[in-house]
Amino acid sequence: MKKYYFLFLILFAASCQITETIYLNGDGTGTIETESLRDEHSYMQLAGENYSKEEKFEDTTYVFNDFITKYSETFSKLPASEQAIFQKFKTVKVHIKNSSYEKEFRTTINQNFDKISAVPDLYKTQEYADDLEHNYALSAEEHYYNISYTFDGSLFKRIVKITDTLELKKQQDKIAALKTKVSNFKINQPYVLKYHFPRKIKSVSNANATISEDKKALVLQFLITDCLENPETTNLEVVLE
Repeated sequence: MKKYYFLFLILFAASCQITETIYLNGDGTGTIETESLRDEHSYMQLAGENYSKEEKFEDTTYVFNDFITKYSETFSKLPASEQAIFQKFKTVKVHIKNSSYEKEFRTTINQNFDKISAVPDLYKTQEYADDLEHNYALSAEEHYYNISYTFDGSLFKRIVKITDTLELKKQQDKIAALKTKVSNFKINQPYVLKYHFPRKIKSVSNANATISEDKKALVLQFLITDCLENPETTNLEVVLE
């Protein structure tokens, strides 16, 4: 069954919290983690009477390389360019817990890195794992932006680039309709960046960022639907002392 990934993502955004956390060391190594958590109060409003009828339990942990190994026959037939994309996710770890009984719907994706420029767009991890499992073509994906990072020891960049302007317009129309649909609900949908650096922060490109007391960390918050509508607003540059 072909996925409608971004439609799902946009609908899920109305009742979700996302936190992206990065710890950078002085030598350029570090860790990155994204956590998506369904906000139960928000979801309850949107689901209505169906909220109490949910029956789902899933508790799964995997490393992306597990899919490359398990579906090696599919992987071996891919073009070298597509194999290279999947290889970037090789060490990415995923933990999914969806429990309608405990009312916890959480997905945590993390990776240790030697240099942050090698980190792939972690938000595509589950979709790419699904592609391997079901032998879907990457060319059929509906991605319209890509997230990457750089760090040279003094300057950190979070770089978001639009990769498909036509798909962006389609998603913007869907998001606008979603915003209208949920405008009368009190929903919580924060998209939070939490970045930790090896030295004090000298400057940040986004004036809304809150810098910690020791000046070695920052927190920056957006609304998920705003980020999906205009992904490039989450671009960030941080200069260290």
